[in-house]
Amino acid sequence: MADIRPFLCIRPCKEKAGKIAALPYDVYNRREAKQEALRNPDSFLNIDRAETQFADEMDMYDDRVYQKAHDMLWERVADGSFVKEKERCFYVYELTMQGRTQTGIVACASIDDYQNQVIKKHENTRAEKEADRIRHVDVCNAQTGPIFLAYRSCKAINEAVLETKKKEPLYDFTAEDGVTHRVYRMDDAARIQAVKAAFADIREIYIADGHHRAASAVKVGLKRRGAHPSYTGEEEFNYFLSVLFPDDQLMIMDYNRVVKDLNGYTPQEFLKKAGELFYIEETEIGQAVEDARKPRQKGTFSMYLAGKWYSCRVKEQDIPDDPVGSLDVSLLQNLLLGPVLGIQDPKTDSRIDFVGGIRGLDELERRVGEDCAAAFAMYPTDIAELFAVADAGLLMPPKSTWFEPKLRSGLFIHELDRRV
Repeated sequence: MADIRPFLCIRPCKEKAGKIAALPYDVYNRREAKQEALRNPDSFLNIDRAETQFADEMDMYDDRVYQKAHDMLWERVADGSFVKEKERCFYVYELTMQGRTQTGIVACASIDDYQNQVIKKHENTRAEKEADRIRHVDVCNAQTGPIFLAYRSCKAINEAVLETKKKEPLYDFTAEDGVTHRVYRMDDAARIQAVKAAFADIREIYIADGHHRAASAVKVGLKRRGAHPSYTGEEEFNYFLSVLFPDDQLMIMDYNRVVKDLNGYTPQEFLKKAGELFYIEETEIGQAVEDARKPRQKGTFSMYLAGKWYSCRVKEQDIPDDPVGSLDVSLLQNLLLGPVLGIQDPKTDSRIDFVGGIRGLDELERRVGEDCAAAFAMYPTDIAELFAVADAGLLMPPKSTWFEPKLRSGLFIHELDRRV
């Protein structure tokens, strides 16, 4: 049973929502974050990445950085850039990208559900990344970036969402990347109760994206429990900001790989070695509407080597019958990248890099032309594969999924000690 609750939202005033809404803090490196913060002073990135307010020499984990984030957040609340809702509500958040729409419910999820694995993860987290967000949440006294959750589609929730979308939206804007964002408030008491009850009947919810934000929110909540003299379980810090989407609306893009060298092989030797492991055909690049470079089905990937594309198909006898080992990213790693290229740990090996599918296959060609020896275009991981891995209590390899469109930060803020 999932405990999903409405909450007292802090959100941008309508006039500023489009300028405040920002991509997640971790899609930028430090230089990119500084440039974006300078370009748009209203962007929530200024708060999410408060080191942008200091000289480049400042340690981004300095106490002053987190205090600056706190001060900027609450100064903006005080000056009217944000409004504080007075009633607990759900929100309906619709994102449209390239003609495709997905709609989720903005709510708060229980840290106990995370602890008890009602909310399931499929990735490990890194301690240093957790530590950064723990301090950001704790010092700001607020969760500012929602966790992207997924659940198996539910008729009652879908109906409540459709009814809410008949209302006038609170926000309706198209960001610079072409993604349209619409937000509706679900404030009808009967509808709120129906959604809560429907989620209570759902036994599994999955973290799609935002594992570090989720782990950090949970650890801040547990820390505050320990320090709270009259803890009841109803305090706001027992819940974390989330957007929950039905599985049948989600799109996972490919998460591709580039390697810096061929581990001593010439391109011809490497191609021959790969040909011993996979069924390989050179790809004819024509003028077809569909990009011939893309892999067409599970169990295949495309390889760009020495200026040519190749279609590679895994041999059936090499596909294990387990939810992790059968993932395409696992097959590439276990059959080729590890044993042939010597890349044993893709999390730490500097010889491999990862390129999100949103950047397209031209980016893979560019990287091979500039600083890499070969590129591998993957067939996207399916949401059912993600669920199967999490249900088995297992973890996916790093960089297995790339979700688009990205949820914006700054549209919804959850204060950790808020009272009506």
